[in-house]
Order: sequence, then structure tokens, then C-alpha cells
Amino acid sequence: MLLVGVLGVRASSRIGMPALLLFLAIGLFIGEAGLGLRFSDARLTEELGMAALVLILTEGGLSTRWKAVRPALNLGIALSTVSVLVSIAVVGAAVHLLLGLDWRIALLWGAVLSSTDAAAVFSVLRNLAVRRRLVGALELESGMNDAPVVIAVSLLASSDPIAWWTPAMVIYELGVAAAVGALLGLGGAWSLRRIALPSTGLYPLSAVAVCVLSFSTGQLLHASGLLATYVCALVLGNARLPHRQATLSFAEGTGWLAQIGLFVLLGLYVAPERLSGAIVDALVIGLVLLFVARPLSVVAAALPLRIPWREQAFLSFSGLRGAVPIVLATIPLVNGVVGAERLLDVVFVLVVVFTLVQGTSLPWVARWLKVTVTGEMQEVSVDAAPLENMHADLLQVQIPTGSRLHGVYLGELRLPKGATVSLIVREGDVFTPDTGTRLRRGDQILVVTTTGVRDATEARIRAVDAGGRLARWRGVTGSP
Repeated sequence: MLLVGVLGVRASSRIGMPALLLFLAIGLFIGEAGLGLRFSDARLTEELGMAALVLILTEGGLSTRWKAVRPALNLGIALSTVSVLVSIAVVGAAVHLLLGLDWRIALLWGAVLSSTDAAAVFSVLRNLAVRRRLVGALELESGMNDAPVVIAVSLLASSDPIAWWTPAMVIYELGVAAAVGALLGLGGAWSLRRIALPSTGLYPLSAVAVCVLSFSTGQLLHASGLLATYVCALVLGNARLPHRQATLSFAEGTGWLAQIGLFVLLGLYVAPERLSGAIVDALVIGLVLLFVARPLSVVAAALPLRIPWREQAFLSFSGLRGAVPIVLATIPLVNGVVGAERLLDVVFVLVVVFTLVQGTSLPWVARWLKVTVTGEMQEVSVDAAPLENMHADLLQVQIPTGSRLHGVYLGELRLPKGATVSLIVREGDVFTPDTGTRLRRGDQILVVTTTGVRDATEARIRAVDAGGRLARWRGVTGSP
């Protein structure tokens, strides 16, 4: 199934169909209606689903650049909190009025459908040339809104009454989770920089393990483990980690593994014979979600921040749903909520239909709303490998298109004393440079630096990348 899923990623990218739909189809094919494999364990589905979400959030946090999302921090937080509340209320009211369910069950439906999907957002938006603030806001929203939504679904799916102190409990769970994630992220980064591991492959494994540890620590403290995971991964991903590129590649691989396994599992769990009866409800609630609840929730979050209407419209259409609502729909099943199977079937149909509609039309909508960008300069890539016994570091620098390092003579780079460029790889050729060598876009350069000047060396490279040979005169320091 893993090999079929990997080939499916290739096929889906060629035909422009979101890969998650193919994974769901694989699950349906090997299930009861296809090859006949029976699987109906709701609790195991919920637990494996949460485990997969941890790995998906880990990959998303590690690969998110703080420089890209920092301008959208306020908008991302508003979308993951204010928008969630508005969406729950609007969808809940629609379910109560249109389907005749009581208010608590109706709000439960709203909570299940209020969370955008991190896997869908990360995989779709990072391939679109959309304004950085919008991508950053949607990434932050999808990474952080799982936590309050899981809390809301758990509260509404239980038989316990909603008490007056429930809002304080929610604030505690979110605040403690953010603190746990930040502390473990900082502690993990500090440890990985100072502990000499015997194998390069242990660094990526350790980074992912720290993120999983933050999830279990958050859960142990009765806080949100998912938020702790994302915050920890975000801190780690923006810290100075050894073998950073290897860590990102490993996290990306585990993220794909989690996505493939999760969607196949969900497709396997759903009973196809019941889905036809959920189509009408799914379309009605889906239209309410897409054209009423999501726009109103975006306006509530974005209007106080004076976001232009075109960007608000794009944010409204980009609320991608994926595995998260389906996983959340298993919580009422485990708790024995009346009508939970109907909710799961409706959510499954809604996710399939609207992922197909939104995922394929999002590039066109972005161009129509004129929120696309062209020619945005990429940040220089600097990967580090510690040479512990020599008290030195090896930096591998990739010069991207548009970098102001292009055309700079090596002598003009003015690296700190204790750092030197040892090799340059250019169009497949490897050579030892001198002070008269001129850097070009696409070059890979290897810099050997003592541990003491490693930070200053990277800062100087980033400064010249941003400001050119006159970076110091322009006041560009290269500081994060």
C-alpha cells in the first residue's frame, strides 16, 4: 500500500488531483466493497488518526520558516481561534435549522467541520505562487486550529454538562501546550547542537522524537498535545540545527507516510453502502460551510486587521478540509453519541467533494483574485554539519535564483577569520576557489568554519545574499 501510495503521489501531481482522494480510494478498494477486507474499530481509527496528525504537524512545523509566517502571526492566530468559534456557531445553527438536530449535536457537527486540514494546506498551498502573508496565515491556522477544535469536539461529544469554568479550562489547555512546545523545542535545539551523535541519521530521528515527546508531555499535563507538537516543531525548524536539510527531508518522508496511512485507513473504515444516503446532507452543509460559515469566520478574524477584500475572499475559499474532520468524527463514535455514524458519513462525502472542487480550482481562484506573485526572491539555503573532533562546522550553501551573492567575488565575501570557502560545485564541476573566483546563481559552496565564528559566518553569508557586496553599507546584518 505504501508503494502504491508513493506512485499515487506522482500520478496525482500529473493529473492535478489532490493525492488524499487517491489514498481514500485505495482504502475503499481494499475494504468491504472491494477486496473484502473488514475493519470497523472506531477507537483504533481515532488513535492511529491522532498519531498520524502528530507526524503531519511535526513535518509542517519543521518546514515552516518563521520569516515567512511572522508577518501573518496575528491573522493566523485570529483564524485559528475567532474563526473556529464563528464557524462552529454558524454551521451548528444551520444543522439545527435544516436537519432538525438538537443544539448540542448540531454544534458538535459544527465543531467537527470547523478545522482546516494541515496536510491539505501544506501540500496544496506551498505549490502556489500566492502572497507570502496569505500562505503564512493559512499554514499557521491549519497548524494551530486542530487544538481548540479537538477540545470543542471532546466537550460536545461527552455527556458532561458545559460548566461556567469550561472557557478557563480551554485557556489553560492552550496556554500550557504552547509553553510545553516552546520549552521542549528550545531544549531540543540546544541539545542537538551540543551532543555529538555517532550517525548523521540520528539527528533527524531525534528532532522528530522531540516533537512526539512534546505531544505526550502536553497530554500528560491535560493540555493540547497537538498544539504542543506544532509549536515545538516550529521552534526546532527555525533553530540552528545540525544537518537541517536531512532533518527536513526525514520529516517530509514521515509526513507522507502518515498521510498515506491515515487516508487509506479512513477509506478502509468507512462503509461505502451508507455513503449514498449522506450525499444530500453533505452537499447542503458543505454549501453552508463554503459560502456562509467560512466567509463570515474569515471576516470576523480579518476585518479588525484591515485585510483587503481580495485576500479575505481567497482565505475564505482556501479553508481546505481533509483527514482532520474525518478523524474528529470518530470521537463521537467512540463516545457512543447518537447519530455518530451519520455524522461520519456526511463528513466523508463532504471532504471528498469539496477537496475535489477546492483543490483543483484554487490556482484559478488565486489568479482571478489577483493574489499571486511572480519573481519572489528565495532565501539562501545554509545546511550545517558539525565536525566535533575538530571543533569546527561544515556549511553547505546553495545560491538560489535572484540571490545578490551572484556576481560577488570571493574576496568581497569577507568571511570572519577562522572561516574559508573550501570547494565550489558548479554545474557538476568541483573546484577549489581563490579570492578572484566569482560566485554564480546555482552554485553550491562548502565553507569550513571554527565553532566560535560559525554564527557570524552564516550571518555574513545571509547578509550578502540579501544586500549584495554592499550589505554592510546598506545596514543588512543577516540576523534572523
